[in-house]
Amino acid sequence: MELSAAFLLAIRALARNKLRSSLTMLGIIIGVGAVIAVVGIGQGAAAKAQEQLAALGANMLFVGSGSVNRYGLNVGSGQTKSLILGDARAIARECPSVSRAAPGTGTGQQVVYGNQNWATQINGTEPQYFEVRNWPFASGTSFGEDDVSQAATVAVLGDTVRKYLFGSSNPIGATIRIGTLPFKVVGVLAPKGTSPGSGQDQDDVIFAPLTTVQKKLLGQDWIRWIMVSAVSRDASYIAQRQIESLLRDRHKIRPGDPDDFVVRNLADVADAAAEQGSVMTILLTIVASIALLVGGIGIMNIMLVSVTERTREIGLRLAVGATEEDVRKQFLIEAMFLGLIGGGFGIAFGIVSSLVVSRALEWPILIPPYVVVVAPLFAIAIGTIFGFYPAKKASELNPIEALRYE
Repeated sequence: MELSAAFLLAIRALARNKLRSSLTMLGIIIGVGAVIAVVGIGQGAAAKAQEQLAALGANMLFVGSGSVNRYGLNVGSGQTKSLILGDARAIARECPSVSRAAPGTGTGQQVVYGNQNWATQINGTEPQYFEVRNWPFASGTSFGEDDVSQAATVAVLGDTVRKYLFGSSNPIGATIRIGTLPFKVVGVLAPKGTSPGSGQDQDDVIFAPLTTVQKKLLGQDWIRWIMVSAVSRDASYIAQRQIESLLRDRHKIRPGDPDDFVVRNLADVADAAAEQGSVMTILLTIVASIALLVGGIGIMNIMLVSVTERTREIGLRLAVGATEEDVRKQFLIEAMFLGLIGGGFGIAFGIVSSLVVSRALEWPILIPPYVVVVAPLFAIAIGTIFGFYPAKKASELNPIEALRYE
């Protein structure tokens, strides 16, 4: 029997039992749809996490002051005065894998403008900080090197501070009060959103020249952190080793003694987030694939019922000259058709359900093209595998006994 004739017979057989065929395909539809939706949601979440990490800065490393031991108690990092401005200069000058280094310190202060006030973080740093953080300006400009050398009272606002102090008004050129000092607003940063991991609002901050914050707000000559940008992502690991070696040498730390500083590589955070996202996507895909297996079992059960119901038809076909291969081919094609049509509807179901989840929960969706291709092919394979036994059973019927079947 020609393949085209076998296809026509399979379509007619399925069309005679539309409801049963539809219910049989339901498991495949749900399985394929679940796989597409789960992968889309998982990939979207992973892409969102990578986007948030990229927003922190390009190839960035964080260098902070270390822990201090007081009476046998380690009180945690950031409690020492181990970092100085010279460390930042040395990192930028002597570490070949470092592109830029921006020193900084910070304090919490109440900020006032007119009859509005807001408690926020005041960070003192240098102009290259915004390049390290890859942080564009919404309006105005950064303070300059002259402002740093002169300890000028100028400020750059984060978007959250701008909203609370100025609303829809233009803050550029306005004077705000930080503590008891007046500061002129020279720039407003573009929104960054929350920080991944900590969930802290990155826009709830004001930046001022490092020397201004050190001398006029804090009265200190040391720094709390250094933001470092490596020349590339791969070079960030080399840069980390170079920084650690340099600071140990500058701080005269003997071999075996603990560091009085910490160096964190954001590439490690990004890799961990990507790995976690991949593991979760794989696990959820395995769970969703179980629905496909259930759909395949449903196809096998229905095809076995179909073989029983059509025993006389099979016997008649065998009696008039059809071969076992012809019968087997017909039932296999029917099973493949159930998988194919179910896979097609499953694609639509998966895409629609992904969009519904995305809009309802404001969750990012990213459906890779390969999933749309692989999922229905897997459904066809499931239909073929689980349809083989019923097809084999139908082809092995004895024609005489089949014709006697009531």
